[in-house]
Amino acid sequence: MPDSYNLVIRHQGGTEQSFKLPLGVYTVGQDKKNKIVLQDPTLSLKHAVISVSANELAIEDLHSNTGTYIEGARVKGRSLFTPGQKIQLGGYVLQILSAKPKPAPAPPPAQTPPATPAPPKPATPPPHLAAQKELSPEMRIRRNIKRQVHQELLDRLDLRRMTAENIGESGLQERARELVDQIIDDVKQKLPRGIDPTKLADEIYNEAVKLGPLEEYLADDTITEIMVNGHDQIFLERRGKLLRGDTTFVDDSSVLAIIERIVSPLGRRIDESRPYVDARLPDGSRVNAIIHPLSLIGPCVTIRKFSATPFTVDNLIEMGAITRGLAEFARICVQVRKNVIISGGTGSGKTTFLNVVSGYLPDGERIITVEDAAELRLPQEHVVRLEARPANIEGTGAITIRDLVKNALRMRPDRIVVGECRGGEALDMLQAMNTGHEGSLTTVHANSPRDAMARLETMVLMAGMELPIKAIREQIGSAIQMVIQLSRFSDGSRKVSRMTEVCGMEGDRIILQDLFEFKQTGLSSDGKVQGKLLPTGNVPTFIDEVHARGIELDPAIFDPQRAEEYAV
Repeated sequence: MPDSYNLVIRHQGGTEQSFKLPLGVYTVGQDKKNKIVLQDPTLSLKHAVISVSANELAIEDLHSNTGTYIEGARVKGRSLFTPGQKIQLGGYVLQILSAKPKPAPAPPPAQTPPATPAPPKPATPPPHLAAQKELSPEMRIRRNIKRQVHQELLDRLDLRRMTAENIGESGLQERARELVDQIIDDVKQKLPRGIDPTKLADEIYNEAVKLGPLEEYLADDTITEIMVNGHDQIFLERRGKLLRGDTTFVDDSSVLAIIERIVSPLGRRIDESRPYVDARLPDGSRVNAIIHPLSLIGPCVTIRKFSATPFTVDNLIEMGAITRGLAEFARICVQVRKNVIISGGTGSGKTTFLNVVSGYLPDGERIITVEDAAELRLPQEHVVRLEARPANIEGTGAITIRDLVKNALRMRPDRIVVGECRGGEALDMLQAMNTGHEGSLTTVHANSPRDAMARLETMVLMAGMELPIKAIREQIGSAIQMVIQLSRFSDGSRKVSRMTEVCGMEGDRIILQDLFEFKQTGLSSDGKVQGKLLPTGNVPTFIDEVHARGIELDPAIFDPQRAEEYAV
C-alpha cells in the first residue's frame, strides 16, 4: 500500500508545480491557513477538503460558490476519485498520482469548467507539506522503518489464529513484544547510526498494542493535558503552560487505531456517522476524540490526565489553591448538609476540587455519584457509581445524566454527587436538594457565582418545563446554600477565587454574599500571580445552626484582620 502520492497543481495559464503528498487530510482554498493554498479569487477561503489514505482518495466540497469538479462532474457531498483523475477548482487542475505515475494525456479543454480569465498568482506550496519536508532525515528514516516493522508485525502476529485459540489481551501483548524485539534484532545491523534499537522497539510496541507516543506523556506526572492535532502535532500542558511534544504518530491511521483502542473496551464507537466521542482511560483520565469530516486536520484527541494519587486538601493548600480557613469551612458546610455547587471555567479544576470536597462526606452514609465519564474517586466505603451511556450504532439506547439522577432518587441515597450539571438534569438535582437530599454536590460551568445562578436558570429551562423565572429562582435560592468559584489565572495556576453564600430571595433577585475572595496584587518577575485568598468579613447566615449542632467554628476564619491564622 502507498504511504504517499504525488500532487500536481496546474494553472490554466500554464504554470505547473509538483509536491510529495503524504497520507492525511488537506483543506484547499484561498485562506493561507489551508494546507493547500490556491490564490484564485473565484475560490472560497475554505473551498474543499481532500482525504488521502492508503485505501482511498476522497474530496468534499465545503459549500463553495463556484463548485468542485472531478473530470467535469460537479462534486456533491463526499466523492471518491482514483489516482490520475483531474480535480478542477476555479482556474486550477489538481491531480493526485501514484508515486511513479504514468504520463497522463493532456486534458480535453471542454471538460474544464469556465474560470475567471485574470491569471492569479501561482499556487503557494502547502504549509503542511513544507513542514513534512523540514523533518530531520532521522525522523523520516524512523517513520519509514516504523511503517515497515509494523506491517511485518501484523504479518507475523496472525491475529485470526490467536483469536481462534482464545488468547487474551495479556497474551497478545506478550507475543507482540516478542515479535517486535525479534524483528528489530533481525534488522538492527542495517539501522542508520543514531537510532537506538531498544527505543525504536519500545515505540513500535506502544503503537501496536498500547497508546503509541502518548505512553511516555501519560507516565509523566508533570503533564496534565495531552492534545493530539492530527498525526504530526502533539501539544502538552505542563504546570499550566502549553508546550509542543517532540514525538508524532506515523500517520492518521495510527491515531485512529489508538482512538479505537481507547473507546472499544467501553462499548463506544467513532466513525463517519458519529465522528466524535467522549471516553476515559483505565486510570480515570478523560478523553475526547473527533475525526473527519468534522476535524479538517485529521483525528484529534484531547486527554485530561488524572493523577495516579488523587489530590488531597493538603496538596491544594501547598499549591496555594485554597487556605486552611476556607478548607475548614468547606468541611463544615458538607458536615451540616449544605448543598454546594463548584463553579468554574474549562480547565479551572472543578472535578479535582469536587473530588477533594467529596472526601468530607461521612463514611456512614450512602453516596451515589452520577457522571458522564466516571472520574470521581471517593475514599468512602459505601459509594455507588453511575455512568451515562451514549446511543448505540442504531441511535438508540442512550442513558443520560438526567435519567441517572432520576434513578438515583429511587436508590435510597443519603448524598448525591453529580459530576457536572449541563442540561435538564439541573431541575431534577434542585428538586432532590429541596426534598430531603440535602448535602449534595455538583459542578457547573460559569465564570462567577452570579453567572452560576443564571446558568442554573437556563439549564432548568432546558428540561422542557415551562416554569416562570421567579419560580425557578425560588427553587435555586432554597436549594443551593454555597457556591465555590474556581478560576484559572494567567500563569496557569488554578485557585479558589471566591466562596459565596446563597441567602435566598429578595423580590425577584437571588441574594448572594461573598465570604472569601481572592485579591490579586500583581505578578512576580517570573510571571507568577501574586495575591491572597482573604475573608470578606461577612459571616454565614447559618452560623447559629452550626453551633447548635455542637460543631466548633472559630470566628477568626471570617475575620480579615486574623486571616493569617488560617492562611496555611
